[in-house]
Amino acid sequence: MRVLVLGKGAWGRTLVTLLERQGHRVQAWSRSGGGDPGLLLAQQELVLAAVAMAGVGDLALRLAPQWPQGLPLLSCSKGLDPERLSTPSQLWEDAIAGLPLVVLSGPNLATELDQGLPAASVLASRHRDLATALQRQLSGDGLRLYTNNDPLGTEVAGALKNVMAVAAGVCDGLGLGANAKASLLTRGLAEMGVVIEGLGGQISTLYGLAGLGDLLATANSPLSRNYRYGALRADGLAHQQALAKVGATVEGAATALAVTRLADQRLWHLPICEQVADLVQERARPEESVRSLMDRALKGE
Repeated sequence: MRVLVLGKGAWGRTLVTLLERQGHRVQAWSRSGGGDPGLLLAQQELVLAAVAMAGVGDLALRLAPQWPQGLPLLSCSKGLDPERLSTPSQLWEDAIAGLPLVVLSGPNLATELDQGLPAASVLASRHRDLATALQRQLSGDGLRLYTNNDPLGTEVAGALKNVMAVAAGVCDGLGLGANAKASLLTRGLAEMGVVIEGLGGQISTLYGLAGLGDLLATANSPLSRNYRYGALRADGLAHQQALAKVGATVEGAATALAVTRLADQRLWHLPICEQVADLVQERARPEESVRSLMDRALKGE
């Protein structure tokens, strides 16, 4: 296929490498490189959007007038828009009416995929035939793709696992042990479920590749930017110092702020997300966040 990849960050570059290995003809565009991406659209059979969450809304509006009818988009961004509290696919669909859209998510650490290590991910879409076709065309030796019909739940899971990965990095950075880590991730999974169900996603998605699968990879690997950020905060670095040390976008930080705003509106109780948001805003130190979680009122599981 002729494919355009929007975004040349770590994830975008990895997607370009994967597609070229599979024999697709790939072009790539980034905001830093300049040029008009709209001029490239007419030549493509598929567009992959791998820009950071902060750039999705503006890019969707910019491309909407030039988007060819019927050209499918594979959304590969993860997070929640901090102002509109929307997922990436919601921003694209709001900007481009009738857009054939599929979401890609799962345990796909870019460094491992670059090394040719095997991984599996999910293609989520309400357009079943399109998802099935892309499953055949984009699966390869190093990447096995599954499908589901819950793009919203898939995106929410992919966004919130980054928040939990920050918390996991703090847990490991403070040396709290395996019991604490297991407890944290289990309760974190429950919080992810609250948001998925509350927004109308399917709870079964939580236990698939985009939920539990991605959480296990991201919350246990120093290859994860969100995990490294949490570990650096536990080591005493301030927010901006930790971001500079990571040297790349930490989506979990912004997502924590967005999801706690959403929780305030919907009256959801998300204690781990709240503590990560407090940590990001430097309203609490890592040790205080742990103490706050442990001192909460007792309740049923």
